[in-house]
Amino acid sequence: MVLPELHTFAIVPDILHKTERQIAVAGRFAGPGTRIVDTAPIAVNNAVEAYRHEVVMEDDAAPDDRGMLYLYPIDDNKYCLELCYLGFNDTADNQASVYSIRFLPAFFAMYPSDALIANQPFRFDQTTEQQFSVCSLSRTLLTQLEQESTVLSPFLLSLHRTEAAMHLLRRALECITVPFTTCQVPACRFLAYEGEREKIATAMQIIQDNIEQPHTIRELSRKVAMNECYLKKGFKALAGKTIHEYQQELRIARAKTLLKQQGKSVTDVANILGYSSISHFSTAFKKVTGMKPCELLA
Repeated sequence: MVLPELHTFAIVPDILHKTERQIAVAGRFAGPGTRIVDTAPIAVNNAVEAYRHEVVMEDDAAPDDRGMLYLYPIDDNKYCLELCYLGFNDTADNQASVYSIRFLPAFFAMYPSDALIANQPFRFDQTTEQQFSVCSLSRTLLTQLEQESTVLSPFLLSLHRTEAAMHLLRRALECITVPFTTCQVPACRFLAYEGEREKIATAMQIIQDNIEQPHTIRELSRKVAMNECYLKKGFKALAGKTIHEYQQELRIARAKTLLKQQGKSVTDVANILGYSSISHFSTAFKKVTGMKPCELLA
C-alpha cells in the first residue's frame, strides 16, 4: 500500500491522520522488518479507535500471539491508552494480523480520576509499556469487534463494538499481574496536540525511510520543525525508546536481512548501512542481537 508523505497531513482528511498514526504504532509493535500490506479501520465510537493491519513478517516462522499495552499522559488528568495484539492468521507462516485499539482521553473522562489512580499496578502520570498474555477470550472478543452486521442499526453496532473493546481492556488489565515497567518520561503536555504527535510520526517515518543514511537529532528536529528537547521527549513517550535505540533496531534488522537473505559480507553491510567501521557495526549488532554478524553468516 503506497502512503502519502507524512508532511502532507495538514491538507488531508483527519481520518488519514489517524490511519497513518495507527500504521506507525502497528509497525513499531510488530517489530523491525515487518511490512504492513493492508490497514482497515473498525468504527467503534468517538472515544475509542480501532484498526486491523495485515502484516508480513521478515522471518518465515509464524509469530507467537502477544499483546502490548501502551499508556501515555498528554496533559493533567488526560490519558491515552492503546492495546495492540499480534497473531491470529493461519493462512501463511510469515503473515499475521495486528489489532490496535486506542482509548482516547474522552474515554477516561467518563471515570473519576481517583478511581483511575487507586490500586493500580501502574502510574497514569508516566509513560508505560506492558506486555500481556493473549487468551482465547481475547481472540473471541477481537473477532466480535470487527464483525459486520446487516441486522443491527449503526448505533447498536457501535454499542456492540464498544462492549467488545471495553471487555478487551478489562481482560488485558486482568492479565497483568505484575507492576508496569514505566519509562521515566514526565507528562508531555504538548502531545495533547495532534500536530505535535504528527511531527513525531514524521520523524519515525524519516528514520524508516533513511535506514542507510541515519539522521542526527538536530537534522530530524529541523526536518520536522520541532525543538530538539521536545522531539526527544515526545519520541520516547510515543515510541517507548530513544531515537538512537529506534534507529539502531531498524538498522540491525536491515543488516540481518542483508546478511542472512542476500548473502552480503560483513564489510559490505557495514558500508551499506553507513557505519564508520566494521568494529562499530559489530559492536552495535552484538548489542541488539547478542551475537556477532559473522555468527549469523555461519
